[in-house]
Amino acid sequence: MVAAWVGFFDALIAAALVLAGIVGAHFRFAAPFLGFQLFLFGLLFGVLGLILGLIGLLRTRHPQFRTAHGRAVVACYLGAILTALLVYLATGAKGYPAINDITTDVDNPPEFVRAGSLPQNQGRNLTYDKATYADRQQQGYGALRPLQLAMDPDQAFKQVSTAASDMHGWKITYEDPKTRTIEGVATTRLFHFQDDFVIQVRPASGGSEVEMRSKSRDGKGDVGANYKRITAFFRTLTASAPK
Repeated sequence: MVAAWVGFFDALIAAALVLAGIVGAHFRFAAPFLGFQLFLFGLLFGVLGLILGLIGLLRTRHPQFRTAHGRAVVACYLGAILTALLVYLATGAKGYPAINDITTDVDNPPEFVRAGSLPQNQGRNLTYDKATYADRQQQGYGALRPLQLAMDPDQAFKQVSTAASDMHGWKITYEDPKTRTIEGVATTRLFHFQDDFVIQVRPASGGSEVEMRSKSRDGKGDVGANYKRITAFFRTLTASAPK
């Protein structure tokens, strides 16, 4: 009977933490990383709620404890939902390297010019750390190459600038036509994590090549977010480029 009641309250607290984390981060009542931590703690509490709920179901089979049976059922349902979500997220994150700085050129990556002066980046070292990231990127994602465009660099830069300005969740913070460089901040949909990115158009044989780098502000891993951002932008750019 005790397990049923404890599991019931544990499951309610777990659901509240999950909702608080999502709502708090999404509507900017809490920092993104804090909201994500609350979300994860809620999922872990959900696992405990499921375990206690199952114990409660076994205990409340006896007639003298039937009054707590409903509490055990609620604990099991909520706990199972949150546990399934945790397993789903853990499975989806499996295989991604624990890095949060991705670039199309590990030997000569685009470097940030404006990002370091933003208030959120004060005190952060935004220089690319090849020793830390290059090998892990290669192992996790294989070769990530710059995008080749069959147009002169200035024309390509205009195309890149237009495409970057239209990307959902992106805010352009710096643009220099002379060096053909664009910087910006990408905000994720749910928790509103903010990642810095820099794009640079360079001359290449047959036209131009687009180099890009994307770096997270929080955590040590990004569950593939920066890699997906680069590849998604390259697909958008390829689709919008003149044939």
